[in-house]
Amino acid sequence: MLEPEQLRDLEAAVFRRLITHLDENKDAQNIDLMILAGFCRNCLSKWYMAEAEKQGADIDIEQAQEAVYGMPYSSWKKKYQKPATKEQLNALAARG
Repeated sequence: MLEPEQLRDLEAAVFRRLITHLDENKDAQNIDLMILAGFCRNCLSKWYMAEAEKQGADIDIEQAQEAVYGMPYSSWKKKYQKPATKEQLNALAARG
């Protein structure tokens, strides 16, 4: 059984590993993540901001996005985000 601090540290390490994995796989577009898993980097940013708020931290969406994307979202979007295809949009719509 893990102590509460160990559990927190473990969960934090897993989160950092997920962020690193997403950063190393920029070809996995947000729309693909939404189609397959129902969440994307933007969702993680919103969850990050919401959890920070619950803990009394003043983090805005831009700060949360930078924590997830490793750079300002606008920069990431220009550099890595591709336009969604009709097939992707249809698959996302079908997911409901």
